Amino acid sequence: MAEPITVDDPDDPRLRDYTDLTDVELRRRREPAEGLFIAEGEKVIRRAGDAGFAMRSMLLSAKWVDALSDVIDRSTAPVYVVEPALAERVTGYHVHRGALASMERRPLPAPADVLGAARRVVVMESVNDHTNIGAIFRSAAALGMDAVLLSPDCADPLYRRSVKVSMGAVFSVPYARLDRWPGGLDEVRGAGYTLLALTPDPEARTLAETAPQHMERVALMLGAEGSGLSRRALAAVDSRVRIPMSHGVDSLNVGAAAAVAFYAVATGG
Repeated sequence: MAEPITVDDPDDPRLRDYTDLTDVELRRRREPAEGLFIAEGEKVIRRAGDAGFAMRSMLLSAKWVDALSDVIDRSTAPVYVVEPALAERVTGYHVHRGALASMERRPLPAPADVLGAARRVVVMESVNDHTNIGAIFRSAAALGMDAVLLSPDCADPLYRRSVKVSMGAVFSVPYARLDRWPGGLDEVRGAGYTLLALTPDPEARTLAETAPQHMERVALMLGAEGSGLSRRALAAVDSRVRIPMSHGVDSLNVGAAAAVAFYAVATGG
């Protein structure tokens, strides 16, 4: 157990892991390079620890020291206690949850390892919005998808916003990043998966008609908000599938569409 340390200098080098959290470009480069990610809020911090991620440090307002005392007791990582105003100066935003933890990243598994242990896989192409990444992971965990594969240009699932929106689901769903796109889909098909592209195209078959719940192995492909799947990705799939729409609505945002499709893949509903 580390004794909590009160810090009153926003430039204290011990707080470096938490600086400029609102600078997306800086953090997107820096965090993977330094092997860290930020968990925000009590539930997410606990879930990161339960998933086996090692803690580098914690940044807490005083009221959270008691609430997280069991986590502190189990860790040797330093715990820095700060006033809310100082936390805001360090991070660049109001930390209304009052609890942050810097965690160690782990090496990602190879796609082959993820594919070998799964039956229902999500494949994302160019999903670079962190909120959408988090929402998709949360739905994948809740609705029985076994794993996620990311194209090379997808956003980082361990970026703070992604982790927060997922409520820690990014820790429970195995994922890997494909090195080639769309060439990496050959490996998915080679592992015995049927590739289904989710699209608003009215010419596509409905999920009910496709009956993915009866397929031995399914890889459901999702594209970015607005642009959807690329032509090259669509050319590589086995079938195009859609969600039937009513009242003149032609599409859902990718997070909502993913949840509907995941349920259909798992149950046929």
